[in-house]
Amino acid sequence: MPHKILKLSTLAILIAGASQANAAVYTVVPVDQNSTLKDQPYFDTAQSDAPLLYSSTGIQDSGTDSSCFTTDCTAEAYKVTSEANRGTEGTPIADTTPYNQNDQQITDLFQLQRYCDDNLGYGTCDTWAKNQFFGHDYADNDEWNGQGLGGLQKKQAAWVKGYHSSTQGLVDGTPSNTFASTIADYNGTQKENLGSIVENTTDSIVKGAVGTDFVYGVTSSALFKNATGKPRAFSKRGFVNINDKSVQLAPVTTSNELVSNMGQTQANDAVAMADGKLLVVGSSSYAPSFYAQDRDGKFREDTNKLPNENDILKDSSQKLDFDTFRQCATNPSDNLYANWECQFSTFANEAAFWIVDANGTKTSVVASAITAGSGNNRDGLAIIDKDNDSLSFQASAQAVALKGDDIPIAVGYSTADVRDDFYAMQATYFTPKDSSLASWTATPIPGLNIKPGDDRDFTYTMANGVNSHSVIVGDAKGNGTKPQRAFIYQVGQGNAKFFDQLASSLFFKDSNSNAAAINNNGQVVGWVDVEASNGAEARHRAFTYINGAAQGPLKTGGAWMLDDLTNDNGAANSIANSYRIVDATGINNAGVISATAFYCDGGYDNLSKLSACSLPKKEVKTVVKLVPKNTDAVIQPRAKDDEQPFKRSGGSLGILALTALGFIGFRRRK
Repeated sequence: MPHKILKLSTLAILIAGASQANAAVYTVVPVDQNSTLKDQPYFDTAQSDAPLLYSSTGIQDSGTDSSCFTTDCTAEAYKVTSEANRGTEGTPIADTTPYNQNDQQITDLFQLQRYCDDNLGYGTCDTWAKNQFFGHDYADNDEWNGQGLGGLQKKQAAWVKGYHSSTQGLVDGTPSNTFASTIADYNGTQKENLGSIVENTTDSIVKGAVGTDFVYGVTSSALFKNATGKPRAFSKRGFVNINDKSVQLAPVTTSNELVSNMGQTQANDAVAMADGKLLVVGSSSYAPSFYAQDRDGKFREDTNKLPNENDILKDSSQKLDFDTFRQCATNPSDNLYANWECQFSTFANEAAFWIVDANGTKTSVVASAITAGSGNNRDGLAIIDKDNDSLSFQASAQAVALKGDDIPIAVGYSTADVRDDFYAMQATYFTPKDSSLASWTATPIPGLNIKPGDDRDFTYTMANGVNSHSVIVGDAKGNGTKPQRAFIYQVGQGNAKFFDQLASSLFFKDSNSNAAAINNNGQVVGWVDVEASNGAEARHRAFTYINGAAQGPLKTGGAWMLDDLTNDNGAANSIANSYRIVDATGINNAGVISATAFYCDGGYDNLSKLSACSLPKKEVKTVVKLVPKNTDAVIQPRAKDDEQPFKRSGGSLGILALTALGFIGFRRRK
């Protein structure tokens, strides 16, 4: 009898171990992407058939739902927001200022390459810059033939050559239309000068979804056609879609006609308040930044802020004139849409807040939501840095949460004049002074201050996410080619901490990283480099970090690659082995994650993190949702790429079962 019991006990351990070892922590749920960009015309008909690139942007909030680690969640729960791209954006629509540089001089090919050389340090910055300017798959040595997909040059040349949509926002893979596609929904004072609207010319990105009613994001204006050219009403505007309505988030109250007509806004995040209304946070232009007075009251002759027409069209017969450019700022009561120059207007931006109800009624809290100062003065700072005409005041609210007292906290960045030396964008959190939300205070996050001089630690710092416990996550970009480092900070508790100090096994020295979001359970998601750059853009993978209580098998203080948490140790062609999770962009309070992934049809060659997807199989960039399993799964890291991946077939024993056998063996030998 004892012998039989031993055999049955051993078998039970083996079965339990094998089943647990096969269970991944997350189920990978593909999100079908159905952008209509593939059906729209492009500059060349052959280019219309080029594959689209898809990236996730966020996950629908989970309201009062329980964590999926304690309650089973269905794969259909929670929508994923994403964007489709025909090619490169040149300057991303999601950025308040290009590449978060607070630089008014990233307007041509040379400046893009200079940005790359000075900040990214790639050995291939000439190629990187051409991809951003001429578009993906541009023709080498024949860049001007227009065959590149996307690119800044096509946006700038739209006045003369027209434009075709290159970026589209999606909700669960379905295009989300905005007010910008209908001329009746434009409301600037010079609307009658725009001309006739041109179809399929808007670029958009959906940033998130709240409840069943609200979707929000950023869109460009459509292109119009009038007697003098093809203008856009503005470069970008925040929007909120409520069922069949699309609400434009216009710039804050301003007497400046250029700003009210052409100024930009962004809707970066939103949260449902106790009364059911949506609080939207983002940024809003408040003054032109290409021609304005410095703090001494002198106007700047910033001729280098207007691109050269030959850099856009090559041997152009249509010229760009700085005196006309100046008139866009100094005499905007004339027709802003009659001059190509006005299309290159840039702006100083401030954090902004709006309230939208389920009927589509908008309240701009902003007569006062612009955080400080009066007129064009912000925190005692002029619009343009008195010592550097490429720098201007910039601030933005990037994320928002409701604290336990139902009072919001928003996070992002604002501008500081570092010891009267230069303007710098610094990570900041914003808190309302009272429940009316009529006035807000901006507080820098300690431990992330930017210092003067060439040896300063950071170029910029910014907060990307916050939860109801006022825990903030974000990034600090090292000065020059120093890495971008993810950080976490608890309001009121010392300084920000860096993940390369908290989880050095994942965040190796000089690795780049991004902390994108944090939920109310303290779970952080983002991405981190998995290899040294060696003069090129390093490959990176998505990670998660548990700052709060344990989430299922994920213990407090632990950090993991999401590739390890989706590993079911199955066959090479299993669903789990068909994806590598590149970037986690959002996480809701149920623990469901939105992510961008590479997909290999037929499965990667092996189970390792950087396995190849060998021909004839194809690898594409796509969007997935990661749903936690209500299980006590055993985490099984994927093999490193210099190791032989663990392979299993049929009923072979799992790792835990083999370990259990080892323990049994030791006990019997005693």
